[in-house]
Amino acid sequence: MGVALRAAAEPTALTGAVRDEVMKLDPALPVSNFKTVERMIPETTSPKRIMTEMMSVFATISLLLAGVGLYAVMATAVSQRTHEIGVRMALGARSRDIIRLVTGQGLKLTIAGLALGMAGAFALTRVMAPLLYGVTATDPLTFILISLSLAGVALLACWIPARRAKKVDPLVALRCE
Repeated sequence: MGVALRAAAEPTALTGAVRDEVMKLDPALPVSNFKTVERMIPETTSPKRIMTEMMSVFATISLLLAGVGLYAVMATAVSQRTHEIGVRMALGARSRDIIRLVTGQGLKLTIAGLALGMAGAFALTRVMAPLLYGVTATDPLTFILISLSLAGVALLACWIPARRAKKVDPLVALRCE
């Protein structure tokens, strides 16, 4: 059983008076564990807040790992296609055509990953709902912002190898083979 008390004085100074009043009503009731509301609120919300902060840290690490992984895939693809890119440039492809080619390939992978990820996220909303603090499991703004941030990181991860691909010298690329 809990008792809430509003007081004009310092609440901790009234513990003796509260204990005496409860003892007058029923001497068998144990009276202990006095807390102020300012102390109770953080205690009740702390586990959810900690879980949310941990999930945010892990999500940030996951975003960075996804970006680095996509960058590695695109950098490998560009290095393997150096001859093809050299031929394209020798035949008249402009720098922005090469950038569009490389980033387009990476963004196709990104769109497929986002579609699968969104489907998985919607499937797990019921499992994750009790762990969330301050947001619902199916919050559309959250899904949109997360998708846009993933797409932005993926665009950056594709753009860096694409910039390197546009600097390929056609003569050097054709001589390598």
